[in-house]
Amino acid sequence: MGKTISELILSAKSGSDVRAGDIVVAQVDLAFVQDTTGPLTVRQFRAAKFKKPAETLKAALFLDHAAPSQSREMSNDHILLREFAAQTGAFLSEVGDGVCHQIVAESFAKPGDLIVGTDSHTVTAGGLGAFACGMGSSDVAIALGLGRTWFRVPETFLIELKGKFSKGVNAKDLILYLIGKIGADGATYKALEFGGSGVANVTMPQRLTVSNMAVEAGAKVGIFPADEVTMRFLTEQGRADHYMPVQADDDAVYEKTITIKLGELEPMVAKPHTVDNVVPVKEVAGTKVQQVSIGTCTNGRLEDLKIAAKILKGQYRNLKTRLIIAPASRDILMAATEAGYIETFLEAGGVILPPGCGSCLGLHQGVLGDGESCFSTANRNFKGRMGSPEAFVYLGSPATAAATAIKGEITDPREFL
Repeated sequence: MGKTISELILSAKSGSDVRAGDIVVAQVDLAFVQDTTGPLTVRQFRAAKFKKPAETLKAALFLDHAAPSQSREMSNDHILLREFAAQTGAFLSEVGDGVCHQIVAESFAKPGDLIVGTDSHTVTAGGLGAFACGMGSSDVAIALGLGRTWFRVPETFLIELKGKFSKGVNAKDLILYLIGKIGADGATYKALEFGGSGVANVTMPQRLTVSNMAVEAGAKVGIFPADEVTMRFLTEQGRADHYMPVQADDDAVYEKTITIKLGELEPMVAKPHTVDNVVPVKEVAGTKVQQVSIGTCTNGRLEDLKIAAKILKGQYRNLKTRLIIAPASRDILMAATEAGYIETFLEAGGVILPPGCGSCLGLHQGVLGDGESCFSTANRNFKGRMGSPEAFVYLGSPATAAATAIKGEITDPREFL
């Protein structure tokens, strides 16, 4: 009986033959924290009397969620993380370098890796064929110190993809459709493994988007096979030597199989205040919004900015709607500038934020006021997520966001393509 990708990785990292439901202690390849959860990790690490992270793993700290800092308290937390990095030799990603999940994908994550982070969207690295998941600050502190942690091996849902996306439809529409289909708790502590003949038509940026939001269905991980698409991405990042093929066994056993025909999908929107409150864009078309936010760890990659810029070229935002752009990393900002996308956004009346999380979690740089609505390419639309508990957040693709910014109301992007 064959194994799923999750079973294969956890078998390799634990040095044992494991199956879904087993409890294992496994070696961690990368453990990282960010600036809202990392300070507690550092304090717990020190309370446990650890001096330095285990030599068997890579340790990284990211200043991205409130970057630049918006308060004295956050600035002091940044100081704490900088000092910890200096004392221990851990990698430090500074203010303006970008979102932790994007930099992990660009520079650290490898197929077959086991990755833990103090952020639920650590699952993003599953797009590269890594078993990557979020954990609590105290759990990551222990993983940092010991170089290993325990897991229950998850059962796996196979998400079988067929065909390719039609015009105006993208990865965000796919993952919103899936979450809407199975529910916000429909895959609790399961692995969502994406396979099928259509996987070859899903680019690496799209895979990262899909994996990023697997946790919004309750999943432990959202994982793609490592294939030629993965190889091309790693080669472009100067990391071709980090590639290894990662595929499930042909006779792997899955708890459930869900088949999705990519060509039949249409633009989707998650309505307030839950991510699984999903409808086709046509059902909410015409809904007025006061802000459009494009970016974050979900849709702030170069491919996403290209899609938005193509729609916004020669257009101007609705005068009653703010347009905010937050590239996911410094490299993406530089590439978008060179490609002319940033100029297009500025000419369209957009505001460019420094690479980072931006307005996503409601700390700064785009906090909503009472009664306002925002159309965002982020991953969560919970009540109060972007500041005011009296505000409303709609989620969708960069294409839908760009079209919405032009008209000032939720709009099917295919009108502009």
